Amino acid sequence: MPELPEVETIKNDLKKYLLNKTITKILIYSKKLKYKISKKLLNLKKQKIIKIKRYSKYIVINTNKGFILIHLGISGNIFILNKKIPKSKHDHIDILTNEKKIIRYNDIRKFGFWLWFNKKKKIKNIISKLGPEPLTKKLNTNYLYNITKKKKICIHQLIINQKIISGIGNIYANESLFLAKIIPNKPSCLIKKNKIKLLIKKIKLILKKSIKLKGTININKKYLNKNTGYFQKKIMVYKRNKKKCLICKKKIKSIKKNGRTLYFCNTCQK
Repeated sequence: MPELPEVETIKNDLKKYLLNKTITKILIYSKKLKYKISKKLLNLKKQKIIKIKRYSKYIVINTNKGFILIHLGISGNIFILNKKIPKSKHDHIDILTNEKKIIRYNDIRKFGFWLWFNKKKKIKNIISKLGPEPLTKKLNTNYLYNITKKKKICIHQLIINQKIISGIGNIYANESLFLAKIIPNKPSCLIKKNKIKLLIKKIKLILKKSIKLKGTININKKYLNKNTGYFQKKIMVYKRNKKKCLICKKKIKSIKKNGRTLYFCNTCQK
């Protein structure tokens, strides 16, 4: 699932190729993703893109005639094409610009969504339910410790809860907990305050590093936004089950918990 660094990377690509451009055509190939695709999206034809922002895992495209709220779900991705390429089975939406760029939404599992709103207030109502952005000062030791000390759920489950911290998913939860030397299935209430402080430091560090390396998404070379996904070369534990720990050389282990696979080193993490 695309997490904060991947969504930030896509948002930056969209700003590069879409900001201040005029939408000349919108093609909708599917009736429904997670939610029904509104035909009101077609109203954005001939509209200028004013702003493009990211909130947690959401992208908001602002025109002078409404807003598009995008969530990539589990398998969603946005590709940028320099020329028309025949759509594939899992391509659902194309936006064409006056500079003949094509913004294409692809989603194999169709859990993502594109919603149209005529008022920003409706988007704020959705965003306001999210926890603090991890790269802001709102995510601090006192905030997270006051939550963890009251919770018996495992720390991995807690930090991927979007109502507690927004933008973190399984990849960066596993990586951050490894760097903080905290085993992911440890009950949150048992983690000391100094460890929570270290965890926050590592969360911010790993997210910044991934954003700099453009996340973990692989994009085919036929797209303009092809240079992404370098962070996967820096992965320490995620999907490295049975491989040697890069620190102690013991084997990485994995367990299933709450529908997620947790990866960890039994020696380095306690």
